[in-house]
Amino acid sequence: MNEVNCYARRYHWLGENVTDFVCEPESAICSQAKGETLNLVASESTKARNVIAHIAAEEKPGNIVTQLKKLKTLNLPQRAYINLDDIHPERLNKIFISTYERKPHSFESLLGLEGVGAKTLRALSLISELVYDTPVSLRDPVSYSFAHGGKDGYPYPVDRKTYDSSIQFLAQAVDKAKIGDREKLAAFRKLKAWQ
Repeated sequence: MNEVNCYARRYHWLGENVTDFVCEPESAICSQAKGETLNLVASESTKARNVIAHIAAEEKPGNIVTQLKKLKTLNLPQRAYINLDDIHPERLNKIFISTYERKPHSFESLLGLEGVGAKTLRALSLISELVYDTPVSLRDPVSYSFAHGGKDGYPYPVDRKTYDSSIQFLAQAVDKAKIGDREKLAAFRKLKAWQ
């Protein structure tokens, strides 16, 4: 979520041959913009995922809350994925008790626990980076970035040259895709409808 313009970032991802849901599960990701983002599924975040799962399962909840409270008192540089004002150790204590009692054996099982959400992961990522010296990747997973319309179906104002260029790019991608003739023909028909 962009806090300045209050727009959520949408992802469309391709992952037909997924073998691991927490490490580079996608073949490609398309979004309307690229930027710096907390990327817990990047291969370079493997150590951080292990540390986060370890913290959630093995650290006593009181210790985690104490670490977060200490971090809030420090004058730290801004992190792209979290603002220290967003950390509320008292509110997170309940979920840390739950993770400690359930002892998730991996990052994937941690994600499956009820109550573990974005705020919990951002807080654990911050501890992983600052206390355990294991940073999380901030590499944007987006491979392609373009958009000509919103979920409401109304197009953004786009010049015709850019619009035609996008359609041509997609037509080339469909042409090179390793799919059946029937699927290609259907894709070309959809693209033709947009011209």
